[in-house]
Amino acid sequence: VVGGGKGMRIVQEESQFLHAAESAAREAEVAFGDPRLMLERYLLHPRHVEVQILADHHGKVLHLFERECSIQRRYQKIIEESPSPAIDTETRAALTDAAVRIMQAAGYTNAGTVEFLLEEAPEGARFYFLEVNTRLQVEHPVTEMVTGLDLVHWQLRIAMGEPLPFEQSELSLRGHAIEARLYAEDPAHNFAPSLGTITVWHAPHLPGVRIDSGVERGSVVTHHYDPLLAKVIAWDVNRQQAHQRLLHALQRMAILGIHTNQPFLIDVLNHPAFQAGKLHTGFLQEHAELLKPAMEAPPEALVAIAMLALSRQRRSVTSKPETLAPNVWEQLGRWRLGE
Repeated sequence: VVGGGKGMRIVQEESQFLHAAESAAREAEVAFGDPRLMLERYLLHPRHVEVQILADHHGKVLHLFERECSIQRRYQKIIEESPSPAIDTETRAALTDAAVRIMQAAGYTNAGTVEFLLEEAPEGARFYFLEVNTRLQVEHPVTEMVTGLDLVHWQLRIAMGEPLPFEQSELSLRGHAIEARLYAEDPAHNFAPSLGTITVWHAPHLPGVRIDSGVERGSVVTHHYDPLLAKVIAWDVNRQQAHQRLLHALQRMAILGIHTNQPFLIDVLNHPAFQAGKLHTGFLQEHAELLKPAMEAPPEALVAIAMLALSRQRRSVTSKPETLAPNVWEQLGRWRLGE
């Protein structure tokens, strides 16, 4: 079992090999209880593309097309989308066929993902098998929004022994979806974990936008759990419009009491290279300015949203207006403008 980029090292020169191997083995031993190593060819600027699979107990294995997960920091996915902006019909057919055959050969059942690295070349794209994730992944809502299928629903029905009632020819891509992961971390301090109590939590309700979260106002963020606060997913008829929906949703969110990577996500989405679909797993290293976002005071609109959200939350728990504090700023808890 591996995940989150743990136990992985890149070796550029022979002199680096022993140190990298020892370091990776130690990290893998601590994280997974297994220090064994596997060597693979390193691709300089690959895309990370994965294929969602559903397989029942009656021999039917179907693919639900691909997701692109190339925007990563420390090998951790941050932004995912479907379909990939780099894959044409021919490459998609080859990629999804390979994924289906891998799962058939393994005798796999239920939901799973086959991951690949995609290398673009003048003579055509080449892809390399990376791994199989035997679970439903964080980014599965992206696939749900472009296929119209509820993957959790089908997980349960497959587990109950039911056959999949549809064929591959009945599945199609519909529009474009992009997901951004909102983490409790501080971009201004090398993305260090941000712990504390959420004093304001406002997630907007917008058409074409889905927000999956496990927190609310008053939630306490500790070091005991993963720092993922929410997944913000936007859908529209094409990539450009889905991108604008996601950007608008992130700009309308208000979270106070802890730091989040919200401004960082907005910066990435605003970057011309992202908008052009020029993605690869080293995107953030290539555009290093994104890793050092300017920490400016929140815009007036964000402050207004936070105040409105707090006011509504207060009114929802009391019907006595006289019990409210006379000044909304007194209710915001410990936070500083501009941090």
